[in-house]
Amino acid sequence: MNDDAPSRALLLTPPGAAAIAVVRILGPRVLPFLEAHFARPAKVGHAVHGDLCDGLRVLDDPVVVLHSTRQIADLNLHGGPWVVTSVMELLRREGFGIVELSDDVLADEAVDVDDALWHDVTTHLPLARTEQALRVLLAQPAAWARGRPDPDDASLWWLLHPPRVAIVGPANVGKSTLANQLFAQERSITADVPGTTRDWVGEMANLDGLAVMLVDTPGVRETSDAIEREAIALSGAEVKRADLIVLVLDASEPITAEERQLMNLYSEAIVVWNKWDVAADGVERATDSGLRTVATTGEGVDRLHVEIRRRFGCETFDETRPRCWTERPRERFGHPDHRNRAMS
Repeated sequence: MNDDAPSRALLLTPPGAAAIAVVRILGPRVLPFLEAHFARPAKVGHAVHGDLCDGLRVLDDPVVVLHSTRQIADLNLHGGPWVVTSVMELLRREGFGIVELSDDVLADEAVDVDDALWHDVTTHLPLARTEQALRVLLAQPAAWARGRPDPDDASLWWLLHPPRVAIVGPANVGKSTLANQLFAQERSITADVPGTTRDWVGEMANLDGLAVMLVDTPGVRETSDAIEREAIALSGAEVKRADLIVLVLDASEPITAEERQLMNLYSEAIVVWNKWDVAADGVERATDSGLRTVATTGEGVDRLHVEIRRRFGCETFDETRPRCWTERPRERFGHPDHRNRAMS
């Protein structure tokens, strides 16, 4: 590490009360800081226990581990919010820039891995929102050792970057009830009244291992209600942002001109014929082009899970298959655009 490099501090553990909080400090100010504020000499590769002081005030008695470069040290603090806040404020006053971590990719400074592939695995761990995503990501070094990944395989990228799935359709076809089945909870308000959903509702849903941002939108219909009309207009922007559209239609009624228009408009959507349990004989439907569901009971929802995962290449979670998920392997083996691949 360069002597002219800025000194930085970052909290490696999640914020909030905890048994232990780990603060990593980096840069040329590390040793001067420890000499001024830590009661005992820090040793490379050793866990040293002592008081950490701000003047005459003892902030904590952490365990400090100094790395081999002598410009990186980990302060293993007691995890109370006051302790962490006080130590970070002391570091700020001593010239350390505070690196704010997010739930996104970890900063390079937070990872102690030399191997490039393991580095990419480790920095992307916060993006794994499901057990399956975590297992597939951690299996990549071994999978890459067995073979070359397909640069067109976007499945792991989608596992780490939840796609947006919009549920659209006419009013009163059961969109919100179907959404609740996918959410696996009562998230959307449902009633047998057109226009019940007056705004788009977005929330993460775990579809058997694939996390998706599921967006339930108001029913598309002509209405004199100004609030509902505005909600329908606003939801259009959410639909345009979606990586995949689930078009829900009513199987219990003849196909309407409005439904045909939506089928033409969203020709690459997953078509779902809901209310199949009350479908009348002889009613004209394009059932060969869609799935059959009964949202009130959950019938057919498992098949919808499978189809959504299939659109993103996640119908199976084979941990032995090498996959691309960062710019580095994509640049090495190709550079496909993973966005909107589910629409094809």
